[in-house]
Amino acid sequence: MRRYPKPGDVALVVALLVPLAVALPRLGGPGGPPELWLTWVGRVTGILGLSMMLLAGVVSCRVPGFDRPFGGLARLWRLHHWLGFTAFIMVMVHVLALGLAAVPASLVAAVATLFPPLTQGAIWLGWLAWVALVVFLAPTFGFFGKPHYQRWKHLHLVSAAALLLGLWHALLLAGEVWPWWLLGIAGLGAIAWRKGVAPQRRHPYRIEKVVPLARGVVELVLRPEGDGIRHEVGQFVYLTPLDERLAAGRGEEHPYTIASAPSDTRLRIGLKDLGDASHALQMVTPETRVLIEGPYGEFFGRRFPERDMLWLGGGIGITPFVSGARGLAGEAGFEGRVHLFYLANSPDRAYYHDDFCKIAERIEEFAYTPHYYRDHGPLTEAFLREHCPDFAEREIYLCGPPGMNAHLQRLLAGQGVPASRIHSEVFDFL
Repeated sequence: MRRYPKPGDVALVVALLVPLAVALPRLGGPGGPPELWLTWVGRVTGILGLSMMLLAGVVSCRVPGFDRPFGGLARLWRLHHWLGFTAFIMVMVHVLALGLAAVPASLVAAVATLFPPLTQGAIWLGWLAWVALVVFLAPTFGFFGKPHYQRWKHLHLVSAAALLLGLWHALLLAGEVWPWWLLGIAGLGAIAWRKGVAPQRRHPYRIEKVVPLARGVVELVLRPEGDGIRHEVGQFVYLTPLDERLAAGRGEEHPYTIASAPSDTRLRIGLKDLGDASHALQMVTPETRVLIEGPYGEFFGRRFPERDMLWLGGGIGITPFVSGARGLAGEAGFEGRVHLFYLANSPDRAYYHDDFCKIAERIEEFAYTPHYYRDHGPLTEAFLREHCPDFAEREIYLCGPPGMNAHLQRLLAGQGVPASRIHSEVFDFL
């Protein structure tokens, strides 16, 4: 399905190409004998690789609102991962191409090109940056198993060392250094913000209540200590619990979707037992403190008043629709009619069923239909059309487990719904 570039994508491409555009007049073209062509490839991939490394640092800053031009934080993280991995590939090609370019002279010359005397510190700074990059990326490969959360967070400091060493390497070798200064300040500044400034700007809350919704699912009701955050429907936050009695997750930040209406004086978060940290939070002690960072995301950012909306939610992915339904009293800003399909395995797993029924009774423009997998199997076009005949003409929002989202995307595409009218989020990142 076709997706259009976001404004943030355009900005990233421009920033990526600036150092290369500045350097190209000195590099010349890729023609000539093989050794000259390989030298050109090696230098170009080195420039692109370092640019991508620094931009991966830039997009990791996680300033609330910064994610919106990129289509939300989930998509920004995917760009961050893509930039980091592609940078590593570019750096490997950079080293290999420069080494091969010297082979026609002799193998000794090739080795000397890659491993010169220690007096040539700029080259060895590049090697140190490469080592730091390997140490940082190694845990992401499946061979090592799933990375431990806290160790993985600490390893991000190694990535900062890789950026610093790579930048130093470029500043010593580049003809024009101002692009590297700009990208370096942006990339390293973003990491400094993420690790030093942002933790001091989190909002303190107290856990007022822990409301059981189903087995392994609770809703945390949080009371702000001060002004708290201001959010829109469909956004999420990073929550850091400080309860010393927690079996796991104390001091760790994890993303959770907001389930409260924007006008609610309390922040409500639906939380499912999906790991050690979320399991421990099922039994968090009321009145203990948590820190909230955000809000992030723009799930309902693109709205089209001329079309009614269809919401498809399942699992803990129902929470943005809980926020949306609770906000339908007026402050959510939705126009037209909304039809929500709640995709659950069985009635006991439809955590917010009663809430939706009450809202549907009170608000004429809101229709609600539960769909239970055990009774009906996967959602079908026939079920949709029976309960919402005009579903294919609506603006569609879906959120849930990756498998559910993939099934719904195929179903809707098969009914001729264009990708531009399907908005989805899958929270499968840290």
